[in-house]
Amino acid sequence: MDFHDGKGVLVAQTIEGFGASSRIRAALPTMSVAMAKIGALLLEDPSLPLELSITELAERAGTSPATVTRFCRVIGYAGYPTLRVGAAAEQGRSSAHETWDADIGRAFQPDDAPDDVMRTLVNAHTVALTSTADLLDAALVAEIARAIARSTHVDIYGIGGSATVAADLQARLYRIGINAHAWGEVHDGLTSAALLTESCVAIGFSNTGRTDETIEMLTLAKSTGAYAVAVTSNPSSPLAAMSDAHLVSYAPGEYLQPDDLSAKHAQMFVIDLLYLLVAQQDFSRTTSMLAASAAAVSPHRRPQRTSARVVRPGVVPSKGTSAS
Repeated sequence: MDFHDGKGVLVAQTIEGFGASSRIRAALPTMSVAMAKIGALLLEDPSLPLELSITELAERAGTSPATVTRFCRVIGYAGYPTLRVGAAAEQGRSSAHETWDADIGRAFQPDDAPDDVMRTLVNAHTVALTSTADLLDAALVAEIARAIARSTHVDIYGIGGSATVAADLQARLYRIGINAHAWGEVHDGLTSAALLTESCVAIGFSNTGRTDETIEMLTLAKSTGAYAVAVTSNPSSPLAAMSDAHLVSYAPGEYLQPDDLSAKHAQMFVIDLLYLLVAQQDFSRTTSMLAASAAAVSPHRRPQRTSARVVRPGVVPSKGTSAS
């Protein structure tokens, strides 16, 4: 993907001020294959820019110095020299800051004012949602929605934080008549995946796309003939690579670890879009299902109370009114 296409520019504009590693993770979904190889090398060994010249790094990644320069621009640096400065700054952090960075994220600092934390957090969530919308292929989402609507069974897999997202999609689809089940435990998920057929759809959620259990469940589901869909932040991840279709849920770097809520909100955006497009496929059936489920739970909701009229001390309420 050419970094001039607008998406790379969007990412570069939203990651200014982050460390080199966070910038690389944030920009990975927008990178070409050649740039992604450079990114993978630097994530594996962040000290490489300090040890290698631009030509040596290009050779290590199997690409050209010009591609390395474009890579630097995509992640918000003017060129290789400024990337080296950023890498040096990261390497020079104290152990205390490294601990903070690992658990909280480099976008936040221990002495930030509450207003600064709030603004940074809002920006993180906003970037996650707007970038997800920008990177999603609407035609592909519609194709997946049609497959779900026609399917006889939908399996949804997710481990840890992604399990809650999988369960939420299952609940929404089930309410409009889709035979969907969510699995957050690998043994149960594998048992179900083994029973799928070509008329089924399987969806795997993993922010990194590297969760072994989710990869294993979706791989088995695909082997049975099910239509395998991956939802990750990284299109070059193992989960995305083995799937029939991949949807990007953008994660703008490491903010709140180990459970990045901005990444989860990006996943929630994807499931909301899927749910709505599935609901459109048979609108009359959808409305009937929603009405039936609403009627089923309505006896368990307390009626809305009307607000009581306030009567001032010493004032006798007029006929037909109550002071209680």
